[in-house]
Amino acid sequence: MKKFEEKTISTEKIFSGKIVELQVDEVTLPDGKTSKREIVKHPGAVAVIPVTEDNKLLLVEQYRKPLEKSLVEIPAGKLEPGEDPDASVVRELEEETGYTTEDMTLLTSFYTSPGFADELVHIYLTKSLIPLEEKVAGDEDEFVEILEVTPEEADKMVAEQRIHDAKTIYALLYLKSQGWK
Repeated sequence: MKKFEEKTISTEKIFSGKIVELQVDEVTLPDGKTSKREIVKHPGAVAVIPVTEDNKLLLVEQYRKPLEKSLVEIPAGKLEPGEDPDASVVRELEEETGYTTEDMTLLTSFYTSPGFADELVHIYLTKSLIPLEEKVAGDEDEFVEILEVTPEEADKMVAEQRIHDAKTIYALLYLKSQGWK
């Protein structure tokens, strides 16, 4: 038995949508009592830290309905069913920025909200952006503006909470740890 493991007694599917599924699990706790867990099932996601030739970070600004505001973020998107993250990240880079790359490095993966969701985000880095000759069509319901920012501009965006999500904050911390100036 895993430390603190909660054994599932039953699962009730509540909702199945385009992006997430919601279920309620009844579980047996380590002390033998029972409890309920509301769980969001997510297919996973990819994100890329794209650094331009002149050492700027390529970001996208888009409206985030759950927050009722726009955020500035590294390009990212959800995995399609059965899709390999290595292929997905190149697709997302192309759709959201108009660039591609032949040199993508997986840096890490992390769970976004393990208290209630199983979403795992894979973070990649590329420093060799290649402009696409023809723009790739993105999601029809996604509207983004592309920004190229310096470290100072990124810091200002964090202070203003224009950059306000974990994956982009991770990207900035990673770049700074690597001497991004």
